[in-house]
Amino acid sequence: MTIYPAIDIKGGKCVRLVQGRSDQQTVYSDNPVEVALKWESKGAKFIHVVDLDGAFQGKSKNDSIIKEMIKEINIPVQLGGGIRDIQKISYLLDELGISRVILGTVAIQDPGMLGITVKKYGNKIAVGIDARDGRVAIKGWMEEADITPVDLGKRVRDMGVETVIYTDILKDGMLEGPNISTTREMIQQTELNIIASGGVSQIQHIKDLKAIGASGVIIGKALYTGMIKLEDALKFENNVV
Repeated sequence: MTIYPAIDIKGGKCVRLVQGRSDQQTVYSDNPVEVALKWESKGAKFIHVVDLDGAFQGKSKNDSIIKEMIKEINIPVQLGGGIRDIQKISYLLDELGISRVILGTVAIQDPGMLGITVKKYGNKIAVGIDARDGRVAIKGWMEEADITPVDLGKRVRDMGVETVIYTDILKDGMLEGPNISTTREMIQQTELNIIASGGVSQIQHIKDLKAIGASGVIIGKALYTGMIKLEDALKFENNVV
C-alpha cells in the first residue's frame, strides 16, 4: 500500500475543499512547494496533486508552481485536474516530469483519446473515478454522467488502465471515514489497483482500506489538521503495523 499526501492547488495556494465545493475552502499554505518538501521530509514516497483551477475551469495558471515542485522534490508526483487533451498529457509526462497523470472527465467524454494515451504511456495514465450517490461525477464534480463507478472501472480496465483513484465525493473533506463498502466493490469487481480517497481521518481507516486490498490511500485534510501524522500512516506502507 502506498500513502499519498494530497496537495490541492487553487489560486496558487494549498487548499482543502469540502465535498469538492469551491465555496467551502480552507487555505493551509500560500506555498504548495514548501508543503511538498515537508511531506517528502517526513518520509512520503509519492505526492498526490490536484490542480483545482484546471478541474473547475478546464485551464490553469498553476503550471509554474507544479513545475517548481517537480524540480524541488525527489519523489514522484501524480497530478489530476483539468487534463483533457493529448498535448497537455505529453507536456506533463515528457517535459515536466510528472510520474502519473490522472484523467477524469476525458474517460467519459473522449474514451478514444484515453485509449491512445494508455497505449503510449501505460501505467503513467490513471483514471480518477469520482462517485456521488452511485453515479460518476465529472467536470470538477459539477456534472454527473449516466454510468456507475464499477461499470466505468471495467470499461477503462478493458482499455488497458491499471490504476484508478476512487473518491466518494460525499465523504471528501468530511473526516467521517471512507466508504468501505463501495471501495471494496470497486476492488473486487474491477480487479484494478484502487487508490482510495475521501474521508480518511484516523489510522483505523487506513487499516480498514489495507484490509480490503486498496493499493493506496490519499490523505488530505486529516494531515493538515493533525488528525493523522504522516509518520504513523507510513507505517502501513512499510508493513510496520
